[in-house]
Amino acid sequence: MIDRLCALADMPKPRVAIAYTDMPNAFATGRSPQHSSVCVTTGILDKLTAEEMEGVLAHELSHVAHRDVLVMTLAASAGIAAGMLTRGAQYGMLFGGGGDRRGGNNNNNNGPPFWLIALVISLVVYAVSFFLTRLLSRYRELCADRSGAYLTQKPSALASALTKISGEVASIPSKDLREVQSMNAFFITPAISGMGFKTLTSTHPSLEQRLEQLAKVSAELGKPMDGGFPAPGAGL
Repeated sequence: MIDRLCALADMPKPRVAIAYTDMPNAFATGRSPQHSSVCVTTGILDKLTAEEMEGVLAHELSHVAHRDVLVMTLAASAGIAAGMLTRGAQYGMLFGGGGDRRGGNNNNNNGPPFWLIALVISLVVYAVSFFLTRLLSRYRELCADRSGAYLTQKPSALASALTKISGEVASIPSKDLREVQSMNAFFITPAISGMGFKTLTSTHPSLEQRLEQLAKVSAELGKPMDGGFPAPGAGL
């Protein structure tokens, strides 16, 4: 499937990997199409049909073609820097205190201490970066859905795959989900129960949003969303 999809997309073939876990999911990683990998789990191979699996792989190859891992890494760099600055400001508060140890004067000037200014600025930058990064992540997931659907010309297959994966993930015990939640930003569907939620902190759009977009793609392609054949006489 990877060979065929890469030929259709005119892109280099990534490394292909299989993770031996019952968690039904897939992800792509790598800084460029020439240095990338696509991984699927044995759980997803067991659950999906061939057409559904092809839709998932087309989604992941779209992430590779758009260099989404590199984009998200760069987008998160501001938040990482702000987090480091926050930690440094906290250490300054604990060990420096902004005071003058020689004279016991805790306020050498009329302004706030430097560590407090740094702490406030870094917290604001971190919060803004946190929400904007997740907004960008959700946007790029929708882009990958759309690109993958156009590549296979079967948006209904990807829609069916997303529905199946979401249902399977929802039935997995919370303990098992927590063990892999650090990979949520990479997964095609995050390892979290309750896929219908809408929150600013989610790395993925809701299942409803994704299905709605795929329905629009299906209408643009003139294909039935259920993946079936047109009704007899419909084309007459």
